[in-house]
Amino acid sequence: MGEKCNCGCGHEHHAEEESKYNFVLAEYKQAMSDDEVAASVKKLIDEKVEKNNTVEVKKFLFNCIDLTTLKCTDSEESVMAFTEKVNEFDDKYPELKNVAAICVYPNFAKIVNDTLQVENVGIACVSGGFPSSQTFQEIKVAETALAVHDGATEIDIVLSVGKFLSGDYEGVCDEIQELKSVCGEKHLKVILETGALKSADNIKKASILSIYSGADFIKTSTGKESPAATPEAAYVMCSTIKEYYDKTGKKIGFKPAGGINTVHDALVYYTIVKEILGEEWLTNELFRLGTSRLANLCLSEIVGEEVKFF
Repeated sequence: MGEKCNCGCGHEHHAEEESKYNFVLAEYKQAMSDDEVAASVKKLIDEKVEKNNTVEVKKFLFNCIDLTTLKCTDSEESVMAFTEKVNEFDDKYPELKNVAAICVYPNFAKIVNDTLQVENVGIACVSGGFPSSQTFQEIKVAETALAVHDGATEIDIVLSVGKFLSGDYEGVCDEIQELKSVCGEKHLKVILETGALKSADNIKKASILSIYSGADFIKTSTGKESPAATPEAAYVMCSTIKEYYDKTGKKIGFKPAGGINTVHDALVYYTIVKEILGEEWLTNELFRLGTSRLANLCLSEIVGEEVKFF
């Protein structure tokens, strides 16, 4: 017999579900001290980043960008023009690989799908009550289904941070599982909103639960909360992906997003992925950068002069 749950309903199901998720968490090394993580990250940055500061790495980073527009001023016209720049890139820079994907609100998936003419560029949509994840589950499902129907090839959802912080792991996981089933073969990226999770311990738990529930990628931030992506959060997330891979042989992708303001920032994330996960993860199938401003900065350093293409 399971113990009674403590919500007052008199049922045993909640308690059993909670113990299931606690059992999953218990399979992983839980204790990650913030100080130890910070020290490991500093050592990595000090010792490894500079040797990755090459034109070849920057070309790779450019090809990992989810070129993003998530403004309240976005319109059909502006998103069409945004997509046309990606089309034009192939003509202007035929020797370079294009961005990995265009990331927009779900209501613009059809515009991007109708406008995009180049190969190997995905259509990513933020969905599920982005950026707060505070809406009805039915709306999250409908929004995700509509985005996929309209041509989205990738869906970025936000973890229910409120549920997670209040210990409702069952609610968190059920939601991710349902949205993954709506995505089917399309990639589901789960945004942890690491700035709201605060501690390395919480980031690790949220990473495990998201991966366990079907996330194809875990992503740091929406860019709407502060702090957004940090190297420390990336370190914890990549360590968890590695641990999961060692247990299961399954590769989960990693996407830092929000606050990636310089090429050096991108090089830091590249270095963390390379050192923790290895060369196998250095492909845009498993590594993405969520940003809008990085594209021109990266392009400028690749071609050796200031470029304002995007």
